Amino acid sequence: MTSKRTKLQEDTHFRVLRLLQDNPEMSQRELAEAVGVSVGGIHYVLNALIDKGLVKLGNFTAAEDKRRYAYVLTPKGIARKAALTRAFWVRKMEEYEALKEEIEALQIDLDANASQKPP
Repeated sequence: MTSKRTKLQEDTHFRVLRLLQDNPEMSQRELAEAVGVSVGGIHYVLNALIDKGLVKLGNFTAAEDKRRYAYVLTPKGIARKAALTRAFWVRKMEEYEALKEEIEALQIDLDANASQKPP
């Protein structure tokens, strides 16, 4: 059984990898805002992804400020993103099905209560 913390970490890694694949020039601040974590938190996540060999750091050559970096997914990072995408999709479909069942049960309760109103 995967812990809630592990799921949250996987979701964060998935979102960061997804954003970086399309926008390798995103700043840490932009990533933090998009993912919904602090700049310090995103710094930690990026370092973890770099340490795992999923992302490599390169200079963003199109920028005037040569201190800007590009975060490029490695082949290993692309493969990990694909695995995380599948796991994310499965988890969200399970959540969707559970929510759909709950909504249907609530609708049945509402319909039953509406038909029991006194004349």
